[in-house]
Amino acid sequence: MLKTVVAILYFAVIVAVAYPACGEDKDLTKLFAGNNINGVIILTDLSGLKTYISDEHRAKEPFVPASTFKILNTLIALEEGVVTEKDVIKWDGKHREIEAWNRDQTLETAFKSSCVWFYQELARRIGTARYEAYFKKVDYGTGLPTPELTTFWLEGNLKINAIDQVKFLKKLYRKELPFRDSSYETLKKIMVIEKTPAYTLRAKSGWSQRIGWYVGYVESGKEVWFFSTNMEIQKPEDVRLRQQLTLEALKLKGIIPKQ
Repeated sequence: MLKTVVAILYFAVIVAVAYPACGEDKDLTKLFAGNNINGVIILTDLSGLKTYISDEHRAKEPFVPASTFKILNTLIALEEGVVTEKDVIKWDGKHREIEAWNRDQTLETAFKSSCVWFYQELARRIGTARYEAYFKKVDYGTGLPTPELTTFWLEGNLKINAIDQVKFLKKLYRKELPFRDSSYETLKKIMVIEKTPAYTLRAKSGWSQRIGWYVGYVESGKEVWFFSTNMEIQKPEDVRLRQQLTLEALKLKGIIPKQ
């Protein structure tokens, strides 16, 4: 009996250390309130011992991942050989609202411009069955590539919350997902948003169904911090706030320097 009690207490301590309690961070909450935006941001270090969350309820609420799914989609496409880093996919000639999409694309240009038609072509090459197999291995959100193969991450049944976005990014960083080193390295290269002497920022934005995302991680010295931001997009001007509020939060917590 004593051994059982000791074992339970030991387990409780381990859980408390691995998953420390974290209340809502008032400073981060003010970032959204000051801009009259409903949203959430999570900042957490690699160990998870230092974590800041602006809205615990919204952090658990699932939304379509939109173009943040391009992080996993890129890995799957590379792993399955449906595209390589150097491949060029020809533009179909159809004019689209974002000018950067109206040209031939490589994996890097399509990732950075969030080119929807390029990744829709990759989806056709990958197919539903292979997506389902990877979702089971990776444990990504609801894991449902339905109802439409080319839009399930934009307006379909695939949904993920801010907490699970961070969990996925940590697995990505630790290379705990079922992908080759070459696939990781290609993704790592095209995810770079900013590289300075003080830090390197890798991220991906997303926007669909009035929900905006900005997720990624920052390597600063010996520390690695992960972030996941989602927010309501009420008007076009709000789109810029995805990245802006995330960078303000990173500076506020001293993760990246104030300029």
